[in-house]
Amino acid sequence: MGSQTDYSQPPLQVSFSGFLWDMDGTIIDSTPAIEKHWETIGNEIGVDPETILKTSHGRRSIDTLKILAPERANWEYVSKVEGQLPVLYAHLATEIAGARALLDSLIKVAAPWAIVTSGTAPLVHGWLSRMKLTIPEHLVTAESVPEGKPDPACYRMGLDKLGLAAVAGDVLVLEDSPAGIQAGRAAGCKVIGLVTSHTAEQVVAAGPDWVVKDLTSVRVVGSEGGKVTIEIRDGIKL
Repeated sequence: MGSQTDYSQPPLQVSFSGFLWDMDGTIIDSTPAIEKHWETIGNEIGVDPETILKTSHGRRSIDTLKILAPERANWEYVSKVEGQLPVLYAHLATEIAGARALLDSLIKVAAPWAIVTSGTAPLVHGWLSRMKLTIPEHLVTAESVPEGKPDPACYRMGLDKLGLAAVAGDVLVLEDSPAGIQAGRAAGCKVIGLVTSHTAEQVVAAGPDWVVKDLTSVRVVGSEGGKVTIEIRDGIKL
């Protein structure tokens, strides 16, 4: 696909009972800050940061550290270093195009939603506060589950928090990483994949239901009977 990727899927409308959002690569892009994070840790543990970055996106820091530096794979250390990112590198984060508008639209129609992320609670609260984005009532963070993405436990917990576990197929997961897409699908949800951090080929290969460049291609068009209808346009033909 690459530069030849065909984003010409005709507009389609789909209705959902709830929405589960990943954060980094879906709501914000803090890639430069994450690179700084792993550069510091990599230099400290003697591992090339580039090697770490090839496999770390969409996964919990603690899972990466379990492999590379087990002595640092504890929540006290991970929460401390991740909590510093929004403080030290606030200027390096940007919003994913269309994310704020879509979130605001969902909040306006009182759609059930939660954030399900591989980041720790200090990281999530730090970024959302810095970016002046709404902090959801329901939040699933790295510390919440025994295994990170692609394990579906995090999205199953998100479904439980929204009270929608019995209708997982009516819930939309918004994700950018292959690990997250696989987790959402394994939890029984519908998944829209964003081409914001990985190639279109990698996103498509993970098996989402729809693929778009970013969230400017997704908008709320209606709300009725406890369901919210969104329109997806300019997607990849799967």
